Amino acid sequence: MDLGLAGKTVVVTGGSGGIGRGLVIEFAREGANVASIDRDPGDAVLASAFEHGVSGAVFPIVGDITSRAGIDEAMNQVRGRFGPVDVLVNNAGGASPPALFESLTEADRAWELALNADGTVNCCQAVAPDMLDRGCGSIVNISSHAAILAQAAPTMVHYGAVKGFVASFSKALAWEWGPRGVRVNTIAPGWIVPHRDDDVGPSSFWNRFGFEMMGTTTAMQAALETGTLFNMKDLPIRRLGRPEDIARLAMFLASERSSYITGQLISVGGGAYMP
Repeated sequence: MDLGLAGKTVVVTGGSGGIGRGLVIEFAREGANVASIDRDPGDAVLASAFEHGVSGAVFPIVGDITSRAGIDEAMNQVRGRFGPVDVLVNNAGGASPPALFESLTEADRAWELALNADGTVNCCQAVAPDMLDRGCGSIVNISSHAAILAQAAPTMVHYGAVKGFVASFSKALAWEWGPRGVRVNTIAPGWIVPHRDDDVGPSSFWNRFGFEMMGTTTAMQAALETGTLFNMKDLPIRRLGRPEDIARLAMFLASERSSYITGQLISVGGGAYMP
């Protein structure tokens, strides 16, 4: 199916991470011009795009979404390169190292709020002129299973809560901006694993503590096959979730093929969440 994304200007935040890199590559494979905004340098993202032979352009930008001034500067770079933003995927986010709630520090709490909540708000406001002035646009916000399943947020209570903000914010914004031509939807990923250990940037969850906690990508696949991967052994769909699983839904929600869909929260997690 042709999603009609060729030539569109797409912004993906957190583009150097596992899910983020999958988003960048798949949108560019569809012919979109993709700006990847991340705190990590974008050399590896460009190399991955080249490796996959994408037809769209990829433009990495080092930027700070927790600062409104920072994201405004990044968006100005996007407009200078590709023109007005058609699609925004708010993928950047993160959790502090797992800890019991009573041990949560003020600094970790502030960091999670700034990145997951403030960053999403800042980016939506930054693309408002492009989308509202033209009466069209699609925003896809990335939440988490930690926001909708209590058992998905052990020792990450506050992270689950701020990702819950993303879902609630998306619904309210969809209602307000829908009559003005802008759709807003939310994807809640389950456990999504990169194909290779080096498919993620230095600031990724995986390199901060994920690989240490869960093992390498190869080890996770082996544990799944033996039925010992603790958080996936009972799933209806018993395979590892991959970045392209998120990207394919994001592309559909970004396209005009989903033009009658807004304000929705969709789980991508092998059936772990069934409302």
